[in-house]
Amino acid sequence: MSVAFGYRTRSVRTRWFSGRLSVRLLTVSVLLFLVALALATVALTHGDYPLTIQQVFATFTSEETFERTVVVTWRLPIAIGAVVFGALLGIGGAIFQSLTRNPLGSPDVIGFDAGSYTAVVVAILLVGTGSYWWIAFSAIAGGIATAFGVYVLSYRRGIQSFRLIIVGIGVSAMLGSVNAYLISRAEIEDARTVGWWGAGSITRVSWEALLPALAVAAAIVITAALLAPALRRMELGDDAAVTLGTRPGPARLGLIVAGVATVAVVTAAAGPIGFIALAAPQLARRLTRSAGVSLLASAGMGAALLAGAHLLSLLLAQAYRPVPVGLITVCVGGSYLIWLLISETRKRTGLLR
Repeated sequence: MSVAFGYRTRSVRTRWFSGRLSVRLLTVSVLLFLVALALATVALTHGDYPLTIQQVFATFTSEETFERTVVVTWRLPIAIGAVVFGALLGIGGAIFQSLTRNPLGSPDVIGFDAGSYTAVVVAILLVGTGSYWWIAFSAIAGGIATAFGVYVLSYRRGIQSFRLIIVGIGVSAMLGSVNAYLISRAEIEDARTVGWWGAGSITRVSWEALLPALAVAAAIVITAALLAPALRRMELGDDAAVTLGTRPGPARLGLIVAGVATVAVVTAAAGPIGFIALAAPQLARRLTRSAGVSLLASAGMGAALLAGAHLLSLLLAQAYRPVPVGLITVCVGGSYLIWLLISETRKRTGLLR
């Protein structure tokens, strides 16, 4: 049984594949990923040792030179991280906005990234570990524990998206106070390290941290792709999803774990980067003109947004001083959140047609 769910689709039948695809969605998604790759490539030319585009491409085929070390060893993992981490945040935002059926239902608004950040702060300051795997495990465990706590606290004969968001904002504020207390009691060097890391900076991403993150990211993307049809059916409601052959309980649990993992992986590698997960799905939905959020288009928009923020941080560093990319996304995303809150309020009160 094939259902379009309000999406503009076109049947595609080949020797190896048969299905219904949205041409506009695919076109927009490919363009967004191309924009992200172009921005990441331009970012390779900026830094304390400026290079031209020709020099950057020449380093990939040259012998061991200083330019090759700058591009391949230092800057390339950061550029790849900007694209991959942005795509992960876009996927995580799309999953939770679709599950909550609310554009405010983003992991950073609900507080899941705050839980990951708190767990990492505890691991660094109290446990005293700096291992990537311990930090990654702490981030995932903290995010899942926070998601479970928010789910339990907001459950009243079911889950309502507005209550879930409000409870999540409260939990996020509480965790923020815990983080502030731990940092205020830490040694000055540890507090400086955690504070800079908590601002969300991808400039410290190296191949050592990126490669395991890419492996985990691949598993998350595959899981999300496999659960995407169930996610689309659950947009119609649990009863309709059951009628169409989907078990909402296991599917929702798998999607929540995958969504939390997207934020946790980014938090473990680069620190919390806010508002990409919030803005990417809605911006992508407007470009694709689809009835709901799309995981593929959201991933492309997230990659483009974070790659653009990374390039902007490099330009600001050359003109003034280094600025963590997380601060840029918060400044830009804060304006978007204000506009979104006003828009949603007007919709609920019937002032916006």
